[in-house]
Amino acid sequence: MSQTTIIPHSQKPLITRAYPSPEDLEGIINKAAASQKSWSKVPLAERIAIGFRFIDEFKKMSDEIPLELTLQMGRPISQTPGEIRGFLDRAQYMLSIASSALADIALTDTDKPGFRRFIKRTPLGVVLVIAPWNYPYLVSINSVLPAIVAGNAVLFKPSPQTPLTAERFALALTQAGVPKDVIQVVHLSPELSTQAIQNPLVDFVSFTGSVAGGHSVAETAAFAKGFTGTALELGGKDPAYVRPDADLNYTVAELVDGSFFNSGQSCCAIERIYVHESIFDTFVEKFVELTKKYRLGDPTQLDTNLGPVVSLASATRIRKQVADAVAAGATALISDDLFPAAQEGTTYVAPQVLIDVNHFHSHTSLIHQEETFGPVVGIQKVSSDDEAIKLMNDSPYGLTASVWTNAEGNAESEEVFLKFADELETGTVFLNRCDYLDPALAWTGVKNSGRGVSLSKFGYDQLTRAKSVHMKIKTA
Repeated sequence: MSQTTIIPHSQKPLITRAYPSPEDLEGIINKAAASQKSWSKVPLAERIAIGFRFIDEFKKMSDEIPLELTLQMGRPISQTPGEIRGFLDRAQYMLSIASSALADIALTDTDKPGFRRFIKRTPLGVVLVIAPWNYPYLVSINSVLPAIVAGNAVLFKPSPQTPLTAERFALALTQAGVPKDVIQVVHLSPELSTQAIQNPLVDFVSFTGSVAGGHSVAETAAFAKGFTGTALELGGKDPAYVRPDADLNYTVAELVDGSFFNSGQSCCAIERIYVHESIFDTFVEKFVELTKKYRLGDPTQLDTNLGPVVSLASATRIRKQVADAVAAGATALISDDLFPAAQEGTTYVAPQVLIDVNHFHSHTSLIHQEETFGPVVGIQKVSSDDEAIKLMNDSPYGLTASVWTNAEGNAESEEVFLKFADELETGTVFLNRCDYLDPALAWTGVKNSGRGVSLSKFGYDQLTRAKSVHMKIKTA
């Protein structure tokens, strides 16, 4: 059996990869477990040095990646270099903190005479990383590199849409000095994925994808013979709130980009915007004006800044969600006529701005509740900060949220933001920015956005376990 990657904009086949047999997969996992034992004995400083060499090896590939990535998942070629920069920045940061994050924790201050106690961070063993297609490099770096530096072996399963990304990643690692059995790329069917998750030699699964996929991974791991750990980074329906004192020109530009970059195919894309009623009309006018300037088309052309969505099925689903909302009373402010490439039967979907949607009208509320994962945003008027908090929390998701207000010129606005930071049910709260991951901060979510942590010191904690060492040195 095999999988074939279809180029989103042309619908032509790009590349085919064969699946291993069940017996071959067992062999792959056995080799990972065996190699992990020796890899974990390599001194941490040496593993970190290999990590920095990996950065150099990956940089050598940078010119080859943009077109290759565009053909796999459809992002405009002018924008794919940004993913490479982000990938390298995260790698650099996670390597820079590895020594301190993985260091023994001494308890010298409270040790009694004749005793020594400390807590070690030890690797989990074999980690299965299941990566998505929408930001295949940016997401996988969060888990793959820290897992290896921490002394684990990694089985790296990329999305069938972006198989070449994992292969390049692994090649750079092995060229830097990581043993080939410590990082193995595996292309797997759902059945083979189940086999891998339930193999007793697989200690942990790091999954990024849909809520349905997360449930499947969690259930599969629950029925494994052991107690396989899981990290689940899932969907989002991320909200933004624009207060009356926000810098409108700046805020509109940021939120348009946060809504439509990568054709809205980001777990932390802006999908809901709440605007104070005193500036609602002006905000919407400016937002629509800027949205109309997008150039939707062939992502391999440098002047395109909005590409196709990933598949025909995705395009059909997005169009239906918009049509259902309009049929139920929502108002669409962008005419498809402005984007002639956006035809039925293609993967090109025009950006869309919807108003007259609200949480309390059952037929239009779905645009504020169900993840779209496409270039669509709903904008709703609110009368107060308290109403905004209530509506932002009225969601089954909790990945990120952003508040837009003049904290620089108004001390009270900063205090209001800090109230939002306390009360919002979300993993990350932004002030005057959105759709961004800072590797020094923990990337996490609540509710249906999943569980677990990547990036920051806590990302290393997730990929290791604590081992307590209790020494009674003086016995007489």
